[in-house]
Amino acid sequence: MDPARKVPQEKVDRIVEAARLAPTSSGLQPFEIVVVTDPEVRERIKAIAWNQGQVTDSSHLLVFAAWDDYTAERINAMFDLTNEVRGIRNEGWENYRAMLLGSYPQRGSEVNFAHAARQAYIGLGAALIAAAYEEVDSVPMEGFDPAALDEILGLRARGLRSAAILPLGYRDAGGDWLVNLEKVRRPRGQFVSEV
Repeated sequence: MDPARKVPQEKVDRIVEAARLAPTSSGLQPFEIVVVTDPEVRERIKAIAWNQGQVTDSSHLLVFAAWDDYTAERINAMFDLTNEVRGIRNEGWENYRAMLLGSYPQRGSEVNFAHAARQAYIGLGAALIAAAYEEVDSVPMEGFDPAALDEILGLRARGLRSAAILPLGYRDAGGDWLVNLEKVRRPRGQFVSEV
């Protein structure tokens, strides 16, 4: 990415908003986004991300951090927020809350984190599409040490664990050896099955 080109804040805001509005299982929205612009913090992240230049050369670095567990407090907070925003309480919705409270917290934190991380990836997908719409280059990344990133950003203390990172910026066409190569994907017949 071209470190001299910054993404306008209004574009970053729309990309983040697309992720915030993404659908999630039961509407729990079990992840948060940390927008990292501090150069020193990004240098520390680069060191635990295989020294990939996108981490520091991008304009903004989005960290998708999933809940480390589903707790009664978190589930209730989202249901209460929904009731408050909608201005109603309904029996079916409250029965659904009770069902989640009776099952999610008991599944164990690793099962719950894995589920929350999959929800974060839905937000990541929405951010990728929004970035493309905004004509902002982005690249989804898992190539980092999650425990080290959690420590750098203090995520564990907030009940979060990193799932993916997304640099936003503008490509450096002169330094991008892929820019003029044809995109390669399996043909539809090898990728899609119809039943």
